[in-house]
Amino acid sequence: MRRLLPLAFVAAAILAAVIAGPAAFARLALSAGVPGIAARLADDPVTRGVALFEAGDYAAADDAFREAGRAATYNRAMSLAALGRYDESVAYFEAVLFLDATDADARFNRDLVARFVDPVIGEANTIDGIAATADAPDADAAQPDQAPPSTLTLAEQRSVVRPRTGQAVAASEAWLTTLADDPGLYLKLRLKAEQQRREDLGIANPPEDTAW
Repeated sequence: MRRLLPLAFVAAAILAAVIAGPAAFARLALSAGVPGIAARLADDPVTRGVALFEAGDYAAADDAFREAGRAATYNRAMSLAALGRYDESVAYFEAVLFLDATDADARFNRDLVARFVDPVIGEANTIDGIAATADAPDADAAQPDQAPPSTLTLAEQRSVVRPRTGQAVAASEAWLTTLADDPGLYLKLRLKAEQQRREDLGIANPPEDTAW
């Protein structure tokens, strides 16, 4: 009798999965680390896009996230970054932050991707003839003695930059290994994001204005 109990549980699990449909199998396959199978089973564009992203098919993942529309705004930002379309990726992260200014993950990733966006050079000033330059949005200004940005593409950083299906994604220590130009960038951006979150919630300490 005891030997039959495990088989009964397995049979019940299989029956429940069959009743739930292919979507349940897709999520199970994604959790098991077989995104290729998950992509074929998924019946909704968000799950399919995440599976394709994990499988390394960023173009197809981007198509799926575009099909999903607003439900995949954050994930679309990730796929655009993986495709090297950094300016569009920053715009999508900005859209996420417009809806939720406390989203520390979106703010962190936005700041990272912005470092890959080339500055916008304006036309010469009509008064003094000096060309106007607009920096990439919210990107850290490069110092003269600073090394150039990491040559890794966002696609190569996919192990630490992942799409999400609704749950929060925490930036990991692996960021340190992908940002060779500034080992302290991870800590800097996390502190900046946390400070911004506290300010948005109204719990940040007010700035001191004591004159020295």
